[in-house]
Amino acid sequence: MIHITDPADCCGCTACASICAHDAITMQPDCMGFLYPTVNTTLCTDCGLCETVCAFNEHYDTSLNLPQPEAYAARHKNMKEVETSRSGAAFIAISDWILQQGGSVYGAGYTDHFRVVHKRATTREERDEFKGSKYVQSDMGKVFRQVKQDLRNGMIVLFSGTPCQTSGLNAYIGKKLCKNLYLVDIVCHGVPAPYLWRDYLSYLEKKQGAKICWVNFRDKQEFGWRAHKETFKFIKRARKMSFTFLFYQHIMFRNSCGKCHFTNIQRPSDITIADFWGIEKVDPNINSDDKGVSLILINTEKGQKLFEAIQHDLNTIPATLDKCLQPNLKHPTIIHPQRMDFERDYKKYGFSYVMKKYGNNDRRHKLKSTIKKIKNKIKRIIHIN
Repeated sequence: MIHITDPADCCGCTACASICAHDAITMQPDCMGFLYPTVNTTLCTDCGLCETVCAFNEHYDTSLNLPQPEAYAARHKNMKEVETSRSGAAFIAISDWILQQGGSVYGAGYTDHFRVVHKRATTREERDEFKGSKYVQSDMGKVFRQVKQDLRNGMIVLFSGTPCQTSGLNAYIGKKLCKNLYLVDIVCHGVPAPYLWRDYLSYLEKKQGAKICWVNFRDKQEFGWRAHKETFKFIKRARKMSFTFLFYQHIMFRNSCGKCHFTNIQRPSDITIADFWGIEKVDPNINSDDKGVSLILINTEKGQKLFEAIQHDLNTIPATLDKCLQPNLKHPTIIHPQRMDFERDYKKYGFSYVMKKYGNNDRRHKLKSTIKKIKNKIKRIIHIN
């Protein structure tokens, strides 16, 4: 029977709940919206499968990994795809191939009022909802079981998510069904709290007096690829706000992010994708328009074959690992020292209080943001001319 005594020991992947044949495990939220398994001891038969399938540990399966990943800088040849993706649209090339084979694609989308959840797609239109960054931990729901059913039905399946999610899914699916399963993880910085995101939207709507009808976590159309600013469109107007500031303080991350086992080059997926920060060290020209470039790490032979199948859609440049080892490929994110204070204050006083205490509402930060915005506009004007 699975029993979580330290919140940092659970990533919320749902593998344990998914494997339970008696549905004795449900995922319940804590005060910040992070899901943890709760066992109904009346239904539990103490078979131990939930403990066996847990892959959030240093012993996760890397048996099929290459000795070291093959690294590439990549950008989709279709600039419309690049412009509507957060980096170089590598995920679009990968998922297009899966869909062309009649397969299904799983990724992070929205439900209700921009609540982030994992979804299934079998068309490009459905898949397009997975484009873009979503800096909130997604609710997996029953997705693991959906993936297994697709595989049992003989479908090719692409699952994209954080490395803890792909590791959990891989452990849940097992060796017998994994032949047609392609796993793609991201270089994850950490996952912020779902309830903070929910309350932030409500806070903005109340402040603006209008409902939000569109969200962009990283608006590169307005600010460029390197910027990390979110944009919200209200029914009346658009506005840029401050959720990403809290994100980069690492103050509302899940506790397990601080001890992530996957922050290395032995990835729990066939392919890893990310923004290629430092691309100028590899090729100073590929991102001269600041539209974004993807980093692709090929981790397995299956990943190699998938990459070969999609190369006609991509412009690629080989890279050495030393040119693309981002911090979260070397070590976990350091959680903010006031993380527990933040949680306590949020639980006791609510969102508005923690926004004022920990957010970017001070004049100094607003001045710095304004200066940075002016600099970005000047850079774009110079580039156009």
